[in-house]
Amino acid sequence: MQDMGIDAAKTGMLSSTHIISVVAKSVKRYGFPLVVDPVMIAKSGAQLLRDDAISTLIKELIPLATVITPNIPEAERLTGISIKNIDDAKVAAKMIVNEYGAKASVVKGGHLNLDESIDVLYYNGTFKEFKSPKIFTKNTHGTGCSFSAAITAELAKGKDIISSVETAKRFITNAILYGLSIGKGHGPINPTAWLYIPAEKYHVIEQLKKAVEMLESHTEVASLIPEVQMNLVMALPYPYAKSVDDVAGIPGRIVRIGNKVKASGAPSFGASSHVARAVLKAMEYDKNIRAAADIRFSNEILEIIKNLGFTISFYDRREEPPEIKSKEGGTIPWGVEEAIKRVGKVPDVIYDPGDWGKEPIIKIFGKDAVDVANKIITIALNLR
Repeated sequence: MQDMGIDAAKTGMLSSTHIISVVAKSVKRYGFPLVVDPVMIAKSGAQLLRDDAISTLIKELIPLATVITPNIPEAERLTGISIKNIDDAKVAAKMIVNEYGAKASVVKGGHLNLDESIDVLYYNGTFKEFKSPKIFTKNTHGTGCSFSAAITAELAKGKDIISSVETAKRFITNAILYGLSIGKGHGPINPTAWLYIPAEKYHVIEQLKKAVEMLESHTEVASLIPEVQMNLVMALPYPYAKSVDDVAGIPGRIVRIGNKVKASGAPSFGASSHVARAVLKAMEYDKNIRAAADIRFSNEILEIIKNLGFTISFYDRREEPPEIKSKEGGTIPWGVEEAIKRVGKVPDVIYDPGDWGKEPIIKIFGKDAVDVANKIITIALNLR
């Protein structure tokens, strides 16, 4: 505090009466905004706050809290209220403010048996609910700590309590969604996803721009553009690529104009469906394969690909199960998986001989968009 100052602070596991008293005295002395995370019980069920310390927490520290963030078991322990639903959570949140003296209370609803995770904030005489989809994962280690830390960081920036909790809710939902499977027990959440995903999106777009420039600068590539046109895509890295919205492509695709190649638009996320689904399926087998493009099918092109030493596989739509064929968007993932199983790995090339009303297509896979563009250009330069 005497060196650089404190704009806001949070508490975590304090364990004993003496520690809580020392912390309370320091907070009183300096008067900074305080977020109290009343850590009482570990995920293993072990007690982290001694029984005699609970009354000290209630009497000395909670009255100093700008925001307190108990989960359901902690709120039950603090208030003596059995919390079975959102209405019970509201009663507990209000009690912690009106009777114990906290400025605001957030009772976290992750332990409730609901389809959503609903956190209840009581502040300034009113309730506000913060909702997110329930994420079923064992990688939840650090959830409460990171949530309270995010609120603290927002308060330190000068944000108000409601917007601080709102941002923290989005932050922690993202961190849980991209949690890391490390070790045998509860894996950690991934708070770096908040920064990592925007950074990776920028990298993907730059890669695609460079790859498109390469393709557009080689007129030979025009001979590889299929009737359905070409799309070139690149996904976010594992574990961030979960849907087609996490894969960037070219809106309107890459088209042939005379003997030239031209992208119809600037790369953007969610701009591809078919090729994006192919990449997502390939990533399930090899996390390093993050890009793909489709080119024209011919036996001559296949022969060139073989001579270049690329690994090749295929799928036959005639073998597609009826339940897959009837499912919108099911063919491509099924086909890619079948092709991978034929060779035991993700190949450089997967071809589809086509079917009634379906143009035969060759898909080129690679570790990034530039890698795929290089493969396409090499094929084009060998095509007479």
